[in-house]
Amino acid sequence: MSFEDAAEFTATLPRMGALAGLDLGTKTIGVAFSDVMRGVATPDRTIRREKFTLDAEALLKLLATRQTVGIVIGLPRNMDGSEGPRAQSTRAFIRNLEKLTPLPVLFWDERLSTVAAERALLEADTSRKRRSEVIDHVAAGFILQGALDRLAHLRRESERDG
Repeated sequence: MSFEDAAEFTATLPRMGALAGLDLGTKTIGVAFSDVMRGVATPDRTIRREKFTLDAEALLKLLATRQTVGIVIGLPRNMDGSEGPRAQSTRAFIRNLEKLTPLPVLFWDERLSTVAAERALLEADTSRKRRSEVIDHVAAGFILQGALDRLAHLRRESERDG
């Protein structure tokens, strides 16, 4: 089941458990994971894309090793908020993945996540070669951290109101 709304997504999750963050590209999938308390996103690895069945198999195997309870995937919107071919491709990937796993999926606006990741790597004085190796999973970390921050805000609001 996929969601656009973070509140609806969080309602489907157990109280604790790791989330995975994905930055889906045409050649790679950047992967990050949260801790079980969902406070901090940590970039993990980049999966080289081949074809959907192999990509999904590698991804689901990795998610199982981390006892992942949900997925946050970057939705590449245009700067005006509209969706182009890359967003449609991301939605198609998730439609196919949903046939293979019951994990809930949150689409997260990823505008500028790669820019932020690139900036952070430049500030860390990372070499160009190393940046190209890690940019996708660092971007996945930015995507996931944005969603974690939103989920924490929603949790604080519900505790205050309820």
